[in-house]
Amino acid sequence: MDLQITDKALKEVACDALVVGAIRSKAEQNTNGVVLSKAAKEVDAVLGGLLSEICSGGEFRGSLGEMTTIYTMGKLTAKRVIVVGLGPQDTLNVQSLRRASAIATRNLQQTGAQQVALALFLDDVPVEEELAAQAQVEGALLGTYAFKKYLHSDDNGRGITQVWLVAAKASTASLEQAMHKGSVLAEATNFARDLVNEPPNVLTPTELANRASAMAKQFGLACEILERAQMQELGMGGLLGVSQGSAEPPKFIILRYQGASKSADKGMALVGKGITFDSGGISLKPAERMDEMKGDMAGAAAVIGAMQAIASLKPAVNVTALVPTTENMPSGTAYHPGDILRIMNGKTIEIVNTDAEGRLVLADALSYASREGLSPMIDVATLTGAVVVALGNTSAGLFSNDTELSDEIIAAGTVAGEKFWPMPMD
Repeated sequence: MDLQITDKALKEVACDALVVGAIRSKAEQNTNGVVLSKAAKEVDAVLGGLLSEICSGGEFRGSLGEMTTIYTMGKLTAKRVIVVGLGPQDTLNVQSLRRASAIATRNLQQTGAQQVALALFLDDVPVEEELAAQAQVEGALLGTYAFKKYLHSDDNGRGITQVWLVAAKASTASLEQAMHKGSVLAEATNFARDLVNEPPNVLTPTELANRASAMAKQFGLACEILERAQMQELGMGGLLGVSQGSAEPPKFIILRYQGASKSADKGMALVGKGITFDSGGISLKPAERMDEMKGDMAGAAAVIGAMQAIASLKPAVNVTALVPTTENMPSGTAYHPGDILRIMNGKTIEIVNTDAEGRLVLADALSYASREGLSPMIDVATLTGAVVVALGNTSAGLFSNDTELSDEIIAAGTVAGEKFWPMPMD
């Protein structure tokens, strides 16, 4: 997708669809509680007050993601105008812009639109213009994502090919940098999505290691893949135990980014659970929805995607990613309930249920991080369905022994659109 900035007047932007925003406000009575953005007001004037009339009639309420389409009939260079709701004024934030952009572009892609212009900036949005620009680009790239690798038909070639960001300061380097950052983060996220969406017969531990290695080579990261013999030398009994039931060999992926001086601290560890298929092992899962267990490596995908973004943005930090990856399968060689495994740090673990494999592979990875002197350590995992029971599908559970770090993660998640909820550690 081609991303560009323009400072043209809205009526002069040639595109299939021009997207403007509106918010929901209890204070505004003349337009039924809808406040048009500056861009929407500019378009409204050219269209003879048509947008205001639609809002006043109650056809559009400004709810987050709500859309209405107006064909311009030649009054603007754009073929049609899309008004997208940004939600209530008192909850408006950067995620509102990101979601509105995603919803608008996703819907437009289904109509066959190829060139889209986004003009969602609002004068009263409590978001810096650069962050707003970044969020709109992220939304467009995330919203139009689709995994079509194995489809016979590609929707007859439908797809947005160009996105214009309409802004008054189009020539400033800060907005261009913001667009670049948004593009980098969205592309890394979509790379992680691709990994999760691959079927388990394709994305084996070996293939996951190959793709991580290829990404590292492309983006300038150091990469090392530990094989079974090396894991045995290190005493990784957790990872090796889980892998016993599978014909696929386990891998231990190490990605290193050196952004700070070589004399600085070794840096932080990002650890991702990489179970490419989790049958539960001998403690077999129910057949219903077992196909979804191809996604039990989503933590690994998130960490590998994060390393791609880090390598692209080049922050002045040192980061090491560790991904223990294997399948968890039942067989005559699988580990059993009742087994006792010794992990890398020498501690022993009694197995009660072989479907609790995530903490075993993570124990070895965290032990490796500790041996390397990496700090802090952040692990990401689809560890247990109990978190979904507790929090539903809108928030991730956050367990931490460092309040300052967890507060930083929660704050970063708010900006990124990823909700975390702190869980008790006692």
